[in-house]
Amino acid sequence: MKIVGAAVENCVHVAGILAFLGIARDLGYETVFLGPATPVDKLLGAAVETKAEIVAVSYRLTPSVAREIFKQIEEKIPKYGLEDRKFIFGGTPAVAEVAKEFKFFDRVFSTEGQREIIEYLKGKDKKQAFHIPAQNLIERIKENDPYPLIRHHFGLSSLDQTIEGIEKISDSQVLDVISLAPDQNTQQFFFEPDKMNKSLDGAGGVPIRSEEDFKKLYNATRRGNYPLMRVYSGTTHLIKMAELLQRTVKNAWAAIPISWYNELDGRSDRKFVEAVRENFEAIKWHADRGIPVEINEPHQWGLRNAHDTLFVAMAYLSAYVAKKLGVKNYIAQYMFNTPPGLSPKMDLAKMMAAKEMIESLISNDFNVITEARPGLMAFPADLDEAKGQLAFSISETMFIKPQIVHVVAFTESDHAANADEVIESSKIARKVIEESLKGLPNIWKDKEIVERIKILKSEVKILLDAMRLLSKNEDPFLDPQTYDSALRLGYLDTPNFIGSSIAKGLVSTAIIKGSCEVVNPKTGEVIREKERLESIRKHLPGFVRPDR
Repeated sequence: MKIVGAAVENCVHVAGILAFLGIARDLGYETVFLGPATPVDKLLGAAVETKAEIVAVSYRLTPSVAREIFKQIEEKIPKYGLEDRKFIFGGTPAVAEVAKEFKFFDRVFSTEGQREIIEYLKGKDKKQAFHIPAQNLIERIKENDPYPLIRHHFGLSSLDQTIEGIEKISDSQVLDVISLAPDQNTQQFFFEPDKMNKSLDGAGGVPIRSEEDFKKLYNATRRGNYPLMRVYSGTTHLIKMAELLQRTVKNAWAAIPISWYNELDGRSDRKFVEAVRENFEAIKWHADRGIPVEINEPHQWGLRNAHDTLFVAMAYLSAYVAKKLGVKNYIAQYMFNTPPGLSPKMDLAKMMAAKEMIESLISNDFNVITEARPGLMAFPADLDEAKGQLAFSISETMFIKPQIVHVVAFTESDHAANADEVIESSKIARKVIEESLKGLPNIWKDKEIVERIKILKSEVKILLDAMRLLSKNEDPFLDPQTYDSALRLGYLDTPNFIGSSIAKGLVSTAIIKGSCEVVNPKTGEVIREKERLESIRKHLPGFVRPDR
């Protein structure tokens, strides 16, 4: 197909029309650009001469003048015999509003992004023939390719306000996945409401107190672009909650940890070993039903200042456990900028090391979906600066080619985002994503990154080998006791565990040359994994040095 386009009459601004024609060429269109300040008659004459199916009109000046120009085009279309051609307009929002007054324009573009333009040129324009987007995660990813799905948490302290917000977000069509955030009372005591502390209602999310509440929240997504919904797994009664979420919100995927939501972090009163066992059972429950699973484990360690080796090890173990428990579609989430202070280069090296190890597990029956997100702790209190942090973090995540981008609102350090702030944050991310997809440098060839990846993978192997010896089970990593022993011995340790009844909290970490390392607290010297683990083992009964 052929497109002829120009900036008409006295308008000399051509950047927009050139960008549009460039997208069209990439999609296989033949394009003819007539230049700036093109008279209406020249444009229409060229449409006849070139036999163009689409005539692209651009104008970025005064709206009242634009109206007179559009009237000329409208009057002359029949004279040139162009009634069967598609006319489209691109310009400023003010002029676009004028263009919408004229029925001969098949489509008007102003603030829309590259994605909408591509959909139009591919004949998938929502303005012309709306279809409900895929309501299955895997199909929706395919449908959106090459664009990643955009996900965002949302949950206000009022049920009614959350429902209204979800409707507004859905209508905006900026999100593919609304990640519903229930309050802690819901997560911990939904099935035991008598244990709820009413004074904490709405703390951390939306208070959901009945199955009908879940249905109301899901029904609020049945508009706009019909976003998928997913919900936290809950911190107790995981399988009962999973059944409830499938009945009510068609939970797009489950997010379940290995080590957390128990006495270790205080998010339930479950004992550690019991919690790990129940977490495994919940993962398998979803796997048996073909529901995608995310094991939201590694960033929980990163948020507690764990060293990079531990983050990568737990990222790999999460994928390993998922595969062994039968998960077919595994979502690997990478939280960047965590802990704060990592350099972008070393942050990427850590993520790429984790990604290489996770994707080594891919097979015909185990698919890995990459999900990336900014770090919660990286956002400054100044909300204008926070917008800059959001944009930078999203650009950083695009280097690992995510299929899902989990946007974190720029308000994170100040307050839970309302619907307008979720929409604004998502629009910032969408623009960064569009620009990134034009082409990023190949950082996989950066020598410092490659070297750091090698170091991390070597260190992770040392830690995993040590953990294997903690269990006599055929597969130690499917044995909850392995993680319990590793925690109590200090193999799995962070500075934030000081005062814990089941973890050590003896390790010291610091940002060294952009990486998070275990260090000697007195000298600041980096302690490598072999030395760290040996210092733990030498205090165990019957310890014999490996070199003796």
